[in-house]
Amino acid sequence: MPIPFIDIFAGPGGLGEGFSSLKHKGSHVFKPVLSIEKEKRAHETLLLRSFYRQFLHAGRKIPQPYFKYLQGKLTKDDLFDSNPKESAKAQKEAQCIELGGKGRQNSFEHVDDLILEALNGKDFWVLLGGPPCQAYSLAGRSRMGGIKENDPRVNLYKHYLRILAFHRPAVFVFENVRGLASSKLKDREIFEDILQSLKTPSHYLSEDSILKLPSDKKSFSYKLFGFAPSDTPESLNSNNFNNYLIKTENFGIPQTRHRLIILGVRDDLCELSPSTLKVSNKKISVEKAISGLPPLRSGLSKGLDTAQLWSQAIKSISSKLKYTKQEHTDGLLKILSNFDGDQLVRGDEFVNGDITVGFEKKWFLNKKLNGACNHVTRGHIKEDLHRYLFSAIFAENFGHSPKLSDFPVELLPNHKNAKGADFIDRFRVQVASRPATTITSHISKDGHYFIHPDPAQCRSLTVREAARIQTFPDDYYFCGPRTSQYVQVGNAVPPLLARKMAEAVYGWIEGK
Repeated sequence: MPIPFIDIFAGPGGLGEGFSSLKHKGSHVFKPVLSIEKEKRAHETLLLRSFYRQFLHAGRKIPQPYFKYLQGKLTKDDLFDSNPKESAKAQKEAQCIELGGKGRQNSFEHVDDLILEALNGKDFWVLLGGPPCQAYSLAGRSRMGGIKENDPRVNLYKHYLRILAFHRPAVFVFENVRGLASSKLKDREIFEDILQSLKTPSHYLSEDSILKLPSDKKSFSYKLFGFAPSDTPESLNSNNFNNYLIKTENFGIPQTRHRLIILGVRDDLCELSPSTLKVSNKKISVEKAISGLPPLRSGLSKGLDTAQLWSQAIKSISSKLKYTKQEHTDGLLKILSNFDGDQLVRGDEFVNGDITVGFEKKWFLNKKLNGACNHVTRGHIKEDLHRYLFSAIFAENFGHSPKLSDFPVELLPNHKNAKGADFIDRFRVQVASRPATTITSHISKDGHYFIHPDPAQCRSLTVREAARIQTFPDDYYFCGPRTSQYVQVGNAVPPLLARKMAEAVYGWIEGK
């Protein structure tokens, strides 16, 4: 029988996708029984993927209407109506709930009922989750001027603790940002507090009048492990955050995403130490991740947008600049002499075509899809197109993204901070030969930090390209408007990394 898991603060479902995809001898090892997410659009994505999994976990083929929906040929209502049993199961599994929020739907009592019903008496199960981390991230602390005690996001992890204390999963996986390790609140080390609270959740909640464990609940504890290969049994209960720091580029993920991931095992089950992740000998590049998707042009914002006008806007750079570095001149002239932007399109929520990928083909590709979804570009002003073009050419020549000090004067933004230290890497191209920088939710606001490496496309990354870098399968569809899609992708745990964690957890379970 597959081992049930519950995913809270689930986002679009990156952790759950990794765990639910793991198979042993042809059978699924872990089965999602409940996913909780408060954001409407992310919940819609979770719901759709839960519907998809109803067929996989039953050993059935994905029905053709699912692919028709992704291709824009069928509405979601029609899709769910065509498979009512699977739709009902998905709606029961994927819940739109704000933990600790107002109303019966978000209450502790309702969540407890859902958990008990989902587990159906099973004691051996897994809890997954990464409480929202903006309050602890370095960028968030910079914007807010530090961590504020009255920020409700600071204590969201207590809802994770409450489920640990009330429902005693055998194993849990807790994910959060690297900035958690250096966070302080009133001179308290937040990371140390969180480690201690995860070890003894009921004791930690004993002072909380709302969340504390009832007197009839038995207290217990967890032992904590890291997935990092440097871990040894001697590192148990260590507060050194390096024991828990995962650098995704070292594990076959095409992105330098660094996250704290804590594995907890209930004390009464801890005869064996879980195994760690295996380091990959090869770094996966951006080029391997996204080059097999259809090439696109960006839009031309603030005016009429056609392929011809877009192409003319890019070519107009040649009369604007007076280069002093020959390398840039050669690269620019080479691109412009062969520039054929009139043939490019902007893409759509679904783009037909033969799709490839440079690694893990079985993971990403689905032959029935016959194209790419969520693959449509944004619009950019002409001045930014010129900066994107320069940045991509610079990266091709020098192997790294340019700083503003590398830009010709004519391309510098008309901004008072353009030459300041905080603005120095305002335009960041993703270098084709290396793993990408961290895909964050900030990609939803502008594309300047996520410039496509191909100068001929002269644009920022699409949602699908960001999803590829985050290792979501191509048939994983992100619901909602494009801004929400970007946020969902940026906030997720890479599913391929989650599958590797699932392998480590199952290795321990099998050994036990």
